[in-house]
Amino acid sequence: MIKKRILVINGHPAETSLNRSIAETYAKSAKQAGHDVKLIHLNTLKFDSDYEFGGYTNYKPLEPVLDEVMKYIEWSEHIVLTTPMWWGGLPAKLKGLFDRILLPGRTFSTRETNWMGLPSPMLTGRTGRVFLTSDTPGWFMRWKYKNALLRQLKDQIFGFIGIKLSKITHFSGASHPKPGTVEKWIDKAGKAGAMAA
Repeated sequence: MIKKRILVINGHPAETSLNRSIAETYAKSAKQAGHDVKLIHLNTLKFDSDYEFGGYTNYKPLEPVLDEVMKYIEWSEHIVLTTPMWWGGLPAKLKGLFDRILLPGRTFSTRETNWMGLPSPMLTGRTGRVFLTSDTPGWFMRWKYKNALLRQLKDQIFGFIGIKLSKITHFSGASHPKPGTVEKWIDKAGKAGAMAA
């Protein structure tokens, strides 16, 4: 197995959560398999999540903690994100993290465009994996919401900056899981970590 540099981001803003357990299990299994792993918990990051400006001409300098997150993203070959779905989208602090750090000149280029005229991604060559938890059933996500959050994660966030999502794993019924369900989810995360998938 080829050793990978893996960044795991627990995108839940609370100190304890199912997402944290998933992230920690994935990271532990990946380390045991010989991969180089960095684990970041969103709740430990202290930063202003408000971008404040409407364009990219002026933007706030990154706090040191945000610059460190970006350095780990640039260092990584594979990025794993665990996040809940809240109100059909990402938690505000996680969205704020993306708003603040995914900036032109570092994650995408507005000076170079692709064949569709969109900015060129600057973080190509990396893969990603998302573990999404929600109460919304998968069939309802597809039928009613047209998998909007999944498409946002795949195309409008990761894909836009060049990271190819290999898989989005959706665990539904997260608030009131049936007995044994959480253990199965955690086991699945552990197996994915062992394979760096």
